[in-house]
Amino acid sequence: MVETLPSNATFLHPAFFILAGIPGLAGAQAWLMLMFGPMYLLALLGNGILLTVVRIDSTLHQPMFLLLATLAATDLGLATSIAPGLLAVLCLGPRPIPYATCLVQMFFVHALTAMESGVLLAMACDRAVAVGRPLHYPVIVTKARVGYAALALVLKIVAVIVPFPLLVARFEHFCAKTIRHAYCAHMAVVELVVGNTRANNLYGLALSLAVSGVDIVGIAGSYGLITHAVLRLPTREARAKAFGTCTSHICVILAFYVPGLFSYLTHRFGRHTVPKPVHVLLSNIYLLLPPALNPLIYGVRTKQIRERLLQMFTLRKSEF
Repeated sequence: MVETLPSNATFLHPAFFILAGIPGLAGAQAWLMLMFGPMYLLALLGNGILLTVVRIDSTLHQPMFLLLATLAATDLGLATSIAPGLLAVLCLGPRPIPYATCLVQMFFVHALTAMESGVLLAMACDRAVAVGRPLHYPVIVTKARVGYAALALVLKIVAVIVPFPLLVARFEHFCAKTIRHAYCAHMAVVELVVGNTRANNLYGLALSLAVSGVDIVGIAGSYGLITHAVLRLPTREARAKAFGTCTSHICVILAFYVPGLFSYLTHRFGRHTVPKPVHVLLSNIYLLLPPALNPLIYGVRTKQIRERLLQMFTLRKSEF
């Protein structure tokens, strides 16, 4: 049970926070478990299988599939960073989380979200080169360049996300210990701060525009080049085949950015019109839905992976 405290009570560097889960939806805990539990299980199994397939099949050690493996690893980390705590809160009620652990979770949730956005941009650029410059693709896009791009993306994300927990750690007083959220989101923790949080708000807004905004513009530009290249192909069959190679990526982009954009808009501009439980629920769906859907989308839509999975299951059946 959460202790009721005077409205003017403050805490100096609390040893722990209490994650309240999804406030206002206590009566729907069982239904939420039935939704988030399978989503997390799908994320674990689907992305784990994708990583295994890419690892054991040497024919898939190509830039496109290495980017897909990077996306799968990011999805695994993103889902695991919030789902166990969310399911524990739904099963057992509000749970304590140590102060330092909360800051670490804050870093990984935001870092992995930014990582996923960056990988989607890299995959869009990969498809733009494959469709627009197919003869030069093996020279332009190599495994070494994919590795360098992934390393640069990780370093950039660490540099821009580290200030999030540091901006929170500089505060000494908090007005409450209960975080009205299922994980330690930056703005959910900032709401508890006693002091001037203008720097936190401005940095969060600037980072959203600089990371997700730039990635969205880059993805849109890549698909503009893809569309231009496809329309120049001579036959309808060639255009359909070229654009068909991008359908999986388009579905993944929509699964990631549409819920994310809606969650961001409701948080920034709908605080007084969108109920808090709806916003928290959307933010959890936004982080768990893409990791659950992405392996299904790529497993069904990507011919090489689909064929390799069928071979694996056929071989396993023949052994029995």
